[in-house]
Amino acid sequence: MGFRMGIVGLPNVGKSTLFNALTRTAAAQAANFPFCTIEPNVGDVAVPDPRLDKLAAIAKSKQVIPTRMTFVDIAGLVKGASKGEGLGNQFLANIRETDAIAHVLRCFEDGDVVHVDGRVDPVADAQVIETELMLADLESVEKRLQGLQRKVRGGDKEAADQERLLKAAQAALSEGRPARTVEVADDDRKAWKMLQLLTAKPVLYVCNVEESSAATGNSQSAKVAEMAAAEGNAHVVISARIEEEISQLDAEEQAMFLEEMGLEEAGLDRLIRAGYDLLHLETYFTVGPKEARAWTIRQGTLAPQAAGVIHGDFERGFIRAETIAYEDFVSLGGEAAAKEAGKMRAEGKGYLVKDGDVMHFLFNT
Repeated sequence: MGFRMGIVGLPNVGKSTLFNALTRTAAAQAANFPFCTIEPNVGDVAVPDPRLDKLAAIAKSKQVIPTRMTFVDIAGLVKGASKGEGLGNQFLANIRETDAIAHVLRCFEDGDVVHVDGRVDPVADAQVIETELMLADLESVEKRLQGLQRKVRGGDKEAADQERLLKAAQAALSEGRPARTVEVADDDRKAWKMLQLLTAKPVLYVCNVEESSAATGNSQSAKVAEMAAAEGNAHVVISARIEEEISQLDAEEQAMFLEEMGLEEAGLDRLIRAGYDLLHLETYFTVGPKEARAWTIRQGTLAPQAAGVIHGDFERGFIRAETIAYEDFVSLGGEAAAKEAGKMRAEGKGYLVKDGDVMHFLFNT
C-alpha cells in the first residue's frame, strides 16, 4: 500500500517543476504562465530505502522492488476557486481523491517568474488556499445536512451519526478552522473519512526556495516553519530546480552534486519521509533469492492485514508470520543465521507489525 499525495499551490510556485523531479519525467509542463497544468498529472515514484538494498545484497536477490508512492500534480488554484474561479471546480474535485496535500509555497524572489498576486508571501498564499478549501467544505457540509433532514427525522441511525459529524465539521469551519482540527473518536474515524472533506486531509508545506537556500532555508521558509508549528502541520525545505537537476543524474553524479551544494540528501527523500510521517506509514520487507521487496502499511497494522497487502488470500487464510527484525537480519548475515541464532519469531494474528520487519507468511489456500 502506497498513498496518493496531491501537489497543490497557487500558479507559478514550482508545482510542476517539483512533480518533474519526483517522477523523473517531463510529463508536467513547467511554463511561466498560470494554468500550464490543465489536467492532473499522475506519477508513481519509487520510495528510496537503503535498508532494502542492504537486505537484497545479503540475500543475493535477483530483483529489488521498492514500494511506490503516487503524486498528483493538480492545476493551480486562485482566490475564488470555491466559487468556480480559474480552474477551481476541477481543482477541488481532484484534491478529494488524494490522501494528503503537499502544499507548495513560493519562498523565492525571481522577477522573471510572475506571481499571480504580484508579491511573494508564502504565509498569505497558504491562507488563500486554506480559505478556499474551507469555503468549499462549508458549502458541501451545509448541502449534505439539508439532504439528511428527512432521514434523521425518520430515525435513521446512520443518518443521525453522519449529521453529528457534519455538524462538528460545520462548527469548526464556521469559526475559520479546518476540519482536521475536529477531534474525532476512534469509532467515528471511518465515517469521518467517508465525508471526504478537503480540509480534513493532512497537510505538508513544501517551501520552494532558491538554489542558494536549499541547505539552510531563508527568511520566507522560516515564516512557513513557524506557521506549520502553530498549526501542528509539517514542512520541508526544497529547491524544486535543484531537485529537477538531480533527477536527471546517475547515482554517482547525484552524490557529487549534493556534496557541492552542501546537501546531505536529495529533497525528494526528505519529502517522502515527511509524507510517511504525515500519514503514519511504515515499511516491512519480504526477502529471498528471487526478490527483495518493500511493502507499505499503516502504523498499528496487525500481521494478517499486513499479509493482505500482498494478496487477499494471505489475509483470509493467515496461519502465522515468521518474523526477523531488520537489525538482526543484517547483523547476523541473513535468514538462516538469524534462525539459527533464535532471532526468527513465529507470530500470530495479534502481532503488531514493526517498521523494518522481514516477514514470511504461512497461510491456507
